[in-house]
Amino acid sequence: MFNKPATTIDQQLALLAKRGLEIDNEALARHYLSHVSYYRLGEYWYVMQADKETHQFKDKSKFSDVVNLYNFDRKLRILLFDVIEKIEISLRTKLIYHLSHEFDPWWFQNFEIFEDSLALTRTLTNLEEEISRTKDITIKNHKKKYKTDGRFPPSWKSLEQTTFGALSKLYGNLKPSAKSKDIIAQELGAVNHTYLKSWLQSIAQIRNFCAHHSRLWNRNLPGTVRLLPNPPNPWINDIANVPKQHENIHLYVHMCLMRYLLYTIARENTFNKNLNDLFVEYPNVDPNALGMKINWQKEPLWTYS
Repeated sequence: MFNKPATTIDQQLALLAKRGLEIDNEALARHYLSHVSYYRLGEYWYVMQADKETHQFKDKSKFSDVVNLYNFDRKLRILLFDVIEKIEISLRTKLIYHLSHEFDPWWFQNFEIFEDSLALTRTLTNLEEEISRTKDITIKNHKKKYKTDGRFPPSWKSLEQTTFGALSKLYGNLKPSAKSKDIIAQELGAVNHTYLKSWLQSIAQIRNFCAHHSRLWNRNLPGTVRLLPNPPNPWINDIANVPKQHENIHLYVHMCLMRYLLYTIARENTFNKNLNDLFVEYPNVDPNALGMKINWQKEPLWTYS
């Protein structure tokens, strides 16, 4: 049975010092323990511990290093959130445009074009909840004007209210017979839907980590992604630098896919520069914790402009 009592900041500092973590700036340590929390910071000092059972730290471990890791990770999440926003808006636009033309504006309610009816029901239930609580004037005006219409507002109104996760699920759940499924994949450089589906699922997961301020640094990500054998757009030339299937757990391969998608979505993006600048700002952060490859900045994927 768990019976550990809550501890004060003084007790937390004393415990960390006893375990060998150098409190090189006590004022800084107190500030972060009072605003970030001992538990959250523990995710960053865990790798500094020589003994995970007794929680003894390695020699020369410093609290300031914990702060640097935390701030690097925070800025990385902000950077990726900005990148994912562009991908989300593009995906939403393409789903609405292509499927509304192939079927009708209420295609997302059409159970005949989806593989998993139960999954679609869950998606629509969540969408209904989102629409019912939205303050969006477009939705309010639509309901007022068409109050006898029992359907959702058309896709270009309804799907503006939903999440990237829901959009990725709608796309993945489409039957292959829907021509738009491959058209969207082709327009994004993914060749066909079997590749794009896994990319969107992984990016949606990372987006959730960013939205909930969860750690990305040194994190094993769930699921795997399928990589194109011959990508039509700039990719990685050095075979040794192409992430292997077992390396999908690392963030690097997912960042590569984000950058790849940006080639058609926002060609003149600064993702490469911003990511490199982040490592320059925090030189003590180990790129291997993200699965980064040697000289990644020199690959075509990261050098196009």
